[in-house]
Amino acid sequence: MPSITPSLWFDGKAEEAAAFYAAIFPDSRIDRVLGAPADNPSTARGEVLVVELTLCGQRFTGINGGPQFPFTPAVSFCIECDGPAELDRYWEALTADGGEAGQCGWCRDRFGLS
Repeated sequence: MPSITPSLWFDGKAEEAAAFYAAIFPDSRIDRVLGAPADNPSTARGEVLVVELTLCGQRFTGINGGPQFPFTPAVSFCIECDGPAELDRYWEALTADGGEAGQCGWCRDRFGLS
């Protein structure tokens, strides 16, 4: 059966973001980190290009693609919570260190992901 893996485009911080998310959400981990080949236009050879990660059991790929395509609220993730305490914990973690509150209960983390 085919599967779909969402790919998240970062400006050089895919590994940092993956570690951040894996530390916040249960059943989460970094699965693999891949360095860039010599001919990659956005990332120097050997620097992190791709991070494969699992968040809450869902596979994702993070790519260090450069500044061309920043995140927008057009693609957002909804987190189902068991109650106010869990919601508050996620909110505090996601808005810390440069994240910000948005309208209608949305927030943006320090990497720009809503």
